[in-house]
Amino acid sequence: MVKICCIGAGYVGGPTMAVIALKCPSVEVVVVDISVPRITAWNSDQLPIYEPGLEDVVKQCRGRNLFFSTDVEQHVFEADIIFVSVNTPTKTRGLGAGKAADLTYWESAARMIADVVKSDKIVVEKSTVPVKTAEAIEKILTHNSKGINFQILSNPEFLAEGTAIQDLLKPDRVLIGGRETPEGQKAIQVLKDVYAQWVPEDRIITTNLWSAELSKLAANAFLAQRISSVNAMSALCEATGADVSQVSHAVGKDTRIGPKFLNASVGFGGSCFQKDILNLVYICECNGLTEVANYWKQVIDINDYQKNRFVNRVVSSMFNTVSGKKIAILGFAFKKDTGDTRETPAIDVCKGLLGDKARLSIYDPQVSEDQIQRDLTMKKFDWDHPLHLQPTSPTSVKQVSVVWDAYEATKDAHGVCILTEWDEFKTLDYQRIYNNMQKPAFVFDGRNIVNVDKLREIGFIVYSIGKPLDPWLKDMPAVA
Repeated sequence: MVKICCIGAGYVGGPTMAVIALKCPSVEVVVVDISVPRITAWNSDQLPIYEPGLEDVVKQCRGRNLFFSTDVEQHVFEADIIFVSVNTPTKTRGLGAGKAADLTYWESAARMIADVVKSDKIVVEKSTVPVKTAEAIEKILTHNSKGINFQILSNPEFLAEGTAIQDLLKPDRVLIGGRETPEGQKAIQVLKDVYAQWVPEDRIITTNLWSAELSKLAANAFLAQRISSVNAMSALCEATGADVSQVSHAVGKDTRIGPKFLNASVGFGGSCFQKDILNLVYICECNGLTEVANYWKQVIDINDYQKNRFVNRVVSSMFNTVSGKKIAILGFAFKKDTGDTRETPAIDVCKGLLGDKARLSIYDPQVSEDQIQRDLTMKKFDWDHPLHLQPTSPTSVKQVSVVWDAYEATKDAHGVCILTEWDEFKTLDYQRIYNNMQKPAFVFDGRNIVNVDKLREIGFIVYSIGKPLDPWLKDMPAVA
């Protein structure tokens, strides 16, 4: 029986290993992590992450050929294939701070592997890592190998949160990079044989190590670039009276472009896009490619601009101040169908409103009060470090209340900001919400999910990103 061990039980390691266990009943899969609470949650009825379909997969396999354990060294010792899916946060200090990836956790994992194993291993990079990480890991392993042979493979994940299980069950591609040596090619084939049990062979792409590593950064950079492009257009649409939905629909009909990732919004979030682009920027700078670095940095700058523009629009619309006013925040996760709040635009929007002394009432169906308070008090990039290295649960932000009902959040509010595209926000009783709000009542739709005309009929003053402006807003100063 082939034995797989995955170091890291987070958003990538947990779902990926669960699907491998489901599709490869002859493979034993163990997910290990030093976090006792996280492993305890994986072994309980309340999994540590929310992902549609994940619970069913875990329950089918757990205890059969899928196991979760804190006994890291034992399972690394026993495994044939070791996936490493630890955090690669953006550095917060030192060389490359704010851009470069921090490989501390990767390096410590590599050193632990070298210390405990007694037989040849295939080590698979599953984390998003900067190009040439495999080379660094290879050096650590070979210099500490005691005669053991290691083959390093890059197998980047291309999961979208909210659809991760479907992405794993029916991937558009699986990418495996390895050394162009007989041993490297043999290792690639071993991993390819695992995926081939359910993925069509023409969807399993093999490359050299560096191409696989760079492909992950490139894919996320291209996707984020599309979002920033349509968001830049949304500002122009508001200035000219165009409708960004109509523009993106027309553009998306061009078969060379296609319709995906062309929805204007308050901005992109998640654990990958910003981190990967900053990483790409840093690699370009290190290689003297200043113009290329500046080009990709602009994708991040437009994303920040969009969030700032949204906050400014809220404040300027409401008589240029939100001080003391109750603002309802509907949605805090960075996208629907996930509880993940990493780099969610909601953090910057909420901080911007709090800076003008607003009182916030926040509702999200999947994000806990503790997580929201933590996000609003944490420094940038701290979220990506292990929980025990993050600041302890902070004192609550007094101007913030977290509620578990959209109607409670909006009661007596002066304005409503929709920051996550949860389906339930499309079907709320907006007449009831309007009746219970302060007047004039404002809706700021950061995800373009409401029926603007219907809300205006009810009496709301509505701002929807990239849509023709409400007559009320036309008299307000254009803000950056």
